[in-house]
Amino acid sequence: MTGAPSETRLARPPVRAAIVELLSHMRDGKEIREYLNRFSELDQERFAVIKVGGAIIEDQLEDLARALAFLQSVGLAPIVVHGGGPQLNAALEAAGFPEERIDGLRITSPDAMGAVRDTLTAVNVKLVQAIRDQGGRAASIPSGVFEAELVDEARLGRVGEPSAVRLDLVAAAAKAGQAPILGCLGDTADGRLVNVNADSAVRALVGQLQPYKIVFLTGTGALLDEAGGPISTVNLATDFDELMAQDWVAGGMRLKLQEIKRLLDGLPLSSSVSITRPDQLAKELFTHAGAGTLVRKGERIDEVTDLTALDQDRALALIAESFGRPVKPGYFDRLDFDRAFVTENYRAAAITARLGDTVYLDKFAVLDAARGEGLGGAVWKRLVAYAPRLYWRSRRDNPINEFYFAVCDSAIKRGEWTVFQRGESDLSRLPALAEEIAGLPASLEDI
Repeated sequence: MTGAPSETRLARPPVRAAIVELLSHMRDGKEIREYLNRFSELDQERFAVIKVGGAIIEDQLEDLARALAFLQSVGLAPIVVHGGGPQLNAALEAAGFPEERIDGLRITSPDAMGAVRDTLTAVNVKLVQAIRDQGGRAASIPSGVFEAELVDEARLGRVGEPSAVRLDLVAAAAKAGQAPILGCLGDTADGRLVNVNADSAVRALVGQLQPYKIVFLTGTGALLDEAGGPISTVNLATDFDELMAQDWVAGGMRLKLQEIKRLLDGLPLSSSVSITRPDQLAKELFTHAGAGTLVRKGERIDEVTDLTALDQDRALALIAESFGRPVKPGYFDRLDFDRAFVTENYRAAAITARLGDTVYLDKFAVLDAARGEGLGGAVWKRLVAYAPRLYWRSRRDNPINEFYFAVCDSAIKRGEWTVFQRGESDLSRLPALAEEIAGLPASLEDI
């Protein structure tokens, strides 16, 4: 079955002042408008699928409802798929069905299905009502979307794996201007109600809709690194094998990464997965910096050491579009080329030159459409691994200077330029190098 026709898209409000009011403290308005315009061009059924665990509904319901109502206020309507693990544990225990699992799936006997149905329906209605209390419009759809086949009735009972997705109820909710809130109840071809794992439900829905965004709302709000800090971006093309080889990537994190890769492998390059908290959902969706972990299929990053192997026309086009100004003729002829780190589709690149024994970052360029995808961060990671001692310069009004100040060890202002360095062990070299770098001729045309 195909997605809902275009006439079922949610009506978009003519005025979106709410987004500026609520997000202006995060980043500048231009950045917010960029994301809003990008999302608004999509069929609303394809904007986002958001997975919410039962623990989030239990512990962070108000934040969740407020975030979902806010998205509606700016004309965006994600499809929400929720679980109900803690609620099911309590209800089934009280009904005399203690929790038992095989391969992570809850054993669900036919006798327990009544309690499962009632509990998941109650969770669904609770979330819908909370969204309405925040001024949003939501449709309760606890069942009827997922047609399923029993996984292994003898071992697991009424546990189903989605075999088809019916989008008529989702389309009807969208046509009525309501956000569809889906429970994980399926039914078999012969009419038996089954319990569907939330990850399986999301996978089936994503495969059908091919959404632009997939969001997992979790308590931690991100994938965590070895020190317990959030990992801001993961570029699967360059990071997946490295992460999976780490001893600290184990258990739930390993499974989550594998599940995300499985999801993204079947989606267009433009799709992504975000992991965040409900109260950070808007920031994650509408800012380059985000608030959680952004995972993309990503692009291969090529390291080019021979200038003849670089597609110079594409590199120049990338620089010009990234900086909003054309490159002066003869750029590569004048450059003492060292190497380039460039993504396979020429959407982000770092181009270095040599100043004596010093690696100088001449251009760091990322297309606007690629900002927030983690490509720039992936290129930067390759760059600093190659050149732990690095110098570069930037005009004072460059909007990326916030990032440069965050990653440098020191900065010196020279005229219209700020000269940055990281990794310099001999600080006596700084003044002379700063003067030399500030005195380099400009490589972009004035406009």
